[in-house]
Amino acid sequence: MTTHRTGARKEWLSARLSLLEQEKELTRRSDEIAEHRRELPWVRVEKDYRLETEEGTVPLSALFKGRSQLLVYHFMFGPEYTAGCPSCSSIADGFDGIAVHLENHDVAFSAVSRAPLEKLQEFKNRMGWTFDWASSADSDFNHDFNVWFTPEEQRDGSIEYNYRREPPMPEPLAGKTVQQWELRGSEGPVAQIASMTGTDVATYTRDRPGVSAFAIQDGEIYHTYSSYARGLDGLWGMYQWLDRAPLGRNETGVWWRHHDRYGVA
Repeated sequence: MTTHRTGARKEWLSARLSLLEQEKELTRRSDEIAEHRRELPWVRVEKDYRLETEEGTVPLSALFKGRSQLLVYHFMFGPEYTAGCPSCSSIADGFDGIAVHLENHDVAFSAVSRAPLEKLQEFKNRMGWTFDWASSADSDFNHDFNVWFTPEEQRDGSIEYNYRREPPMPEPLAGKTVQQWELRGSEGPVAQIASMTGTDVATYTRDRPGVSAFAIQDGEIYHTYSSYARGLDGLWGMYQWLDRAPLGRNETGVWWRHHDRYGVA
């Protein structure tokens, strides 16, 4: 027998209509916030970033592929990783279906990571993905957009991620948690996630997730928006579905895996 509160259809409908008003208010508020995003001032990109792609070494402008807008997902995949971050990978499982629609609405899309292109392509093939994925291994792109930090910054407490400064990381880091990440409602054992990428906690957490938006006008590129950490919640499709499931997110820690690793010991 269920332990959840039960009721007649009439009671459910009354409660559902009350919730509907809250959902509508959330939608209206979300529309307002989206408008505020578009009102942010644009900042001209001064550096000539060079990225490795399947077409060779290209400037950032090439990622637009003739479109006026570009969305970049900062995928956590450092040079030392043996596999992409499982959280980023879960988000990326939805990219192929979305990218084709973006590209037919004047918006280019690409993931960008610091790992060498060959390693990214190998993992991309393993996952069965087709979206564009560029390597920023030989540029300052990730550091400049606050998704990669040096060991010195990590030790000295000079990391500024998600628009706030983090304290120095304690040593040893093995088995520790990083509260600033707030992994979808729990602190989550970061060491467990790091192990899925073949790295230790310190190495794993020097790379961070994020999304950045760019516009190009008259040959000039502008940075228009970036979001990090739980600001990516809306892009993580699995959680949007779980939020509508009977038990919600129903999690006490890190339960997700690379999609080809469920059931693997």
